[in-house]
Amino acid sequence: MLPAPPTFSFVSPVYQAESLVAELVRRLVLVGEALGGSFEIVLVDDRSLDGSWARIRALAARDPRVRGLRLSRNFGQHRAITAGLEQCRGEWVVVLDCDLQDQPEEIPALFAEAQRGYDLVLARRTSRQDAWHKKLLSRLFYRVLSYLTELPQDPAVANFGIYHRRVIAAVLAMRESIRYFPTMVRWVGFRTGYLGVAHAERAVGPSSYGLGRRLHLGLDILLANSDKPLRLTIKLGLLISGGAFLLVPITLLRYWAGQIYQPGYTSLIISIWFFSGLLLAVLGMVGLYIGKTFEQVKNRPLYILDEEAGER
Repeated sequence: MLPAPPTFSFVSPVYQAESLVAELVRRLVLVGEALGGSFEIVLVDDRSLDGSWARIRALAARDPRVRGLRLSRNFGQHRAITAGLEQCRGEWVVVLDCDLQDQPEEIPALFAEAQRGYDLVLARRTSRQDAWHKKLLSRLFYRVLSYLTELPQDPAVANFGIYHRRVIAAVLAMRESIRYFPTMVRWVGFRTGYLGVAHAERAVGPSSYGLGRRLHLGLDILLANSDKPLRLTIKLGLLISGGAFLLVPITLLRYWAGQIYQPGYTSLIISIWFFSGLLLAVLGMVGLYIGKTFEQVKNRPLYILDEEAGER
């Protein structure tokens, strides 16, 4: 028989954080004890290449409130979050990154805000301690995402927040293969609060999310959350067709008036290139949606657990 569920679950995806997990757990334990209720710490190792899993196992052996999950391969941050959410049992669930830029000491303030009648409270980073180009790309991406999804998106809000169990249950009911926790949380709704929090600098090394991975993730998120690009291509096609219908009679009138003596080779080549490129772009976009649909209908598991550490 399982023990009674804890009041709080602290869930953090871990990747290449061998030097950080002990400090993360130490600070989460202090916060959990200060909150007064029972708590658990769930660390999900997304198949790190360093010694992160060995550290997690050692921490779980010393403290029964710490649980470790290791995925069979690198599934990505947001599937790792899903694994932690499915394995945790707390009434209130806190999701935070392992790099200590999300500061555990902000959790009591998030919980106090939730007690004002919110089902979830999202941490809004008042001053992001990231490189300028990362902040610029983030603002640009969320502006595009807001336009395509027709839902407001805030670049100052990421994974960090506190969520009631029923919010987590609603998110877990969404079984699509492309996972992005912040947009999924916004989609399920519920009473949502926001709280400004301090954002710390990275404690160790650069982020494992390079530009290539960010662009790939961004494209997946856009395709998973909106069909508006397809509708925009239809509008573009109609606009071009309408322009062609206007140009045909104009060209015929010029020809009958003797203003056109010889068809232009340059304009012909440019037209071929333009419409060929347009067709390839539209076909490519449709192909991306078909590819994502194919990936979804295979219905593969979102993640596979390899090892567990600690007691449930």
